[in-house]
Amino acid sequence: MSERPSSFETVCWRDGAVVMLDQRLLPEIERYNTYEDAHGVAHAIRTMVIRGAPAIGVAAALGVALAATRTSGDARAVARAANDACDLLAATRPTAVNLFWALDRMRRRLSSSTSNDAVALRQALLAEALAIREEDIAMCRRMGSHGAALVPDGATILTHCNAGGLATAGHGTALGVVRSAVEQGKRVRVLADETRPLLQGARLTAWELARDGIPVTVIVDGAAASHLARGEIDMVVVGADRVAANGDFANKIGTLGVALAAAAHGVPFYVAAPWSTVDLATPDGAAIPIEERAADEVTHIHGRRVTPEGVPVRNPAFDVTPARLVTALITDRGLAQPPNAETIGRLAEGATP
Repeated sequence: MSERPSSFETVCWRDGAVVMLDQRLLPEIERYNTYEDAHGVAHAIRTMVIRGAPAIGVAAALGVALAATRTSGDARAVARAANDACDLLAATRPTAVNLFWALDRMRRRLSSSTSNDAVALRQALLAEALAIREEDIAMCRRMGSHGAALVPDGATILTHCNAGGLATAGHGTALGVVRSAVEQGKRVRVLADETRPLLQGARLTAWELARDGIPVTVIVDGAAASHLARGEIDMVVVGADRVAANGDFANKIGTLGVALAAAAHGVPFYVAAPWSTVDLATPDGAAIPIEERAADEVTHIHGRRVTPEGVPVRNPAFDVTPARLVTALITDRGLAQPPNAETIGRLAEGATP
């Protein structure tokens, strides 16, 4: 299969507005929402119209550019609007480090501007946001190429949550590895965990792969360990929302259980994440903030209550998997194998291929 662009756009800039594919409605409805101010972009991130750490970062950068382009007045007014948008967007999702990475880039671009021309400042901020989007696609491509080398021909690959084009600006992280392997002519089959409570695997991963003609089978979350035990899975590839300096990482809740089961049965467990997801300022997994989301994501499915009224619910969106369970961290800069402070440090010091 030759290289080809995704048949959908997760997030883009169109006609002076931010446009996102509404992931809450998939797979039944493919609808694009248009956002004309930063508050709308923040609400979209918070309510998971868009999700996946790299995609959140891209959306946030575009949200800052949107605030700048929609603000009239002089350069000082534009700068204030952009800074306010950064503050607003930073408060949406605490775990995904790409959000803060992208906003830091936008703040640096803002502070480095020496122009007192409002038009020039708006253009500079939009150019930076669009560059972040294009760089995300390129990083996923490089990462996919590095990861594809680890995929045996004929492999059955287990994934958890959605780490595909829907979680990035395009190509994907874990699914980017799968796509790149397919582009190299390798035959692969994917088992996609359903991923409760919002079913990102069943709804989104299966939708993406089916569109691309890549064989995919959905399994319930509780079935992953038994498939691993029966020797039906050759490798596990997942994405990440934050990778600590020592290689511990946060990903969608349930990832830790998959990693433990893979280790128990000797199945390689890989994490695919662009370098923007690696947070060298976070020393280990214990320092990663974990978002707790609303109880109704667990108590209701499609608006129908499935738990008894009044029973308490815990709904952490992520768990932390220790680096000792990870065979390799796949990044656009290469592999950290095994991931630890030394191997990740070497990638930090090296040039991007």
